[in-house]
Amino acid sequence: MNWYESTAPNLFVNSSEETVWMIMYHNDSSGNSFGNTTIIENNFAERLLKIIVPIVFGVIVTVGFIGNLLVIIVIISNKRMVNTTNILIFSLALADLCFIVFCVPFTAAKYVIPRWPFGKVWCKIMQYLTYVCAYASVYTLVLMSFDRYLAVVHPIRSMTIRTEKNCLIMVIIVWVIILAANAPLLIQFDLLVYVYHGEQRQSCVNTAASEDPMLNIIFYVAFFVAGYVIPLTLVCILYGFMLRRLLFGITPRNQSAESIRSKKRVTRMIVIVVILFAICWLPIQIIFMLHSAGVYATNTTNFWIHLIANCFAYANSCMNPILYAFLSDNFRKSFRKLLCCSSPALSTYDYERTQIRGSMSTRRSEAV
Repeated sequence: MNWYESTAPNLFVNSSEETVWMIMYHNDSSGNSFGNTTIIENNFAERLLKIIVPIVFGVIVTVGFIGNLLVIIVIISNKRMVNTTNILIFSLALADLCFIVFCVPFTAAKYVIPRWPFGKVWCKIMQYLTYVCAYASVYTLVLMSFDRYLAVVHPIRSMTIRTEKNCLIMVIIVWVIILAANAPLLIQFDLLVYVYHGEQRQSCVNTAASEDPMLNIIFYVAFFVAGYVIPLTLVCILYGFMLRRLLFGITPRNQSAESIRSKKRVTRMIVIVVILFAICWLPIQIIFMLHSAGVYATNTTNFWIHLIANCFAYANSCMNPILYAFLSDNFRKSFRKLLCCSSPALSTYDYERTQIRGSMSTRRSEAV
C-alpha cells in the first residue's frame, strides 16, 4: 500500500502535500508501453500546477487580505460604524483575514513543495488556526442571522437586547468556545517523517486520525456536522421566521416605510453572504465526507477536483468585502475615502435611518 493511501487527509489538502508528487511521479510497474506517455502527461500537470497555484492563490490572498483589512479599518476608525451589525461584520472579517493569512499561503506551498518546510510548531499552529477561523466564520454568520431575526421579528422587544455591549460579549464568547474546543488539534497534528524514493521527508498531518481510521471518520464527520450542517440549519430556521414575518406579519405603527425597506436591504446583504458561504464550502465538505468514507480515490482527476474545491472555499474569504462595497453605500464611500487617503468619516445619511422614535440605539444598530 502506498503511504498516501493509509494517511488521513489534511484540511483542504488531498491526503498530504506528497499526494500530488506521488500521483505525478508514480511509475507504471505493469511494464506496458503507455508508461512514457503517462510520465509526459504528469510532468505537464506538475508544471501546470506550479503555474496555476501561485496565480490563483496569490489573487485570493491579495484580494482577501486587502478587502478584509479595509473592512476592519473602516469599522474601527468610524464611531458611527460601531453597532451590532458591524461588530458582527468585524468578527467575520477578522476570521476571514486570519484564514487568508494562516491557511491559504501554506496550503499553496503544500501543493508545490513535496514536503513540509515550516517546522513542527508552525504545523500545529497553522492547522489549529485554520479550523478556528473556519468555525468562527460560520458561527459569526449564525450570530448575524440571529441579530437580523431580532431586528425583523421582534423590533421593539429586542431594543434592550440588541446593544453593542451584548453583541460584543456574544462574539467574544463564540470565539473563546471555538478556541477552546479546537485546542486538541495542537496535540493531534504533528510532523510525520518518512522516506520517499530514498529521500527522507516530513509532512504535517493529523497523526491521531492517521493511526486510527475510525478517528479519521469521526474527525471529518464532526467538522461537516458542527461546521456546516448545524450552523446553516440554524440560519435557515431563523430566516424562515423572518420571511414569514416580512410576508405575513403586521408592521408596528412606529416603524416607517423607509425603516422597513432599510431592514430588508441589510437582511438581503446578510442572506447573500450566507448563501455564498454555503455554496463555496459545499464542494470541499462533500470531498471530506467521501474521503473519510474511503470512497474518494487518490488519482490525478480527483486531485484537480480537490484543488478546485479548495479554491472555492478560500475564495469565500475574499468575497464579503466586495459584497459590502456593492450593497452598502456607507461601506462603499468609506472604502473610497480610505483608499484616497482621506478621512473615512461616514456621510450623514444613515443606511437604516429609522423607525422607533426616540431610540438612537436602534438607529445606530441598523447602520451598515
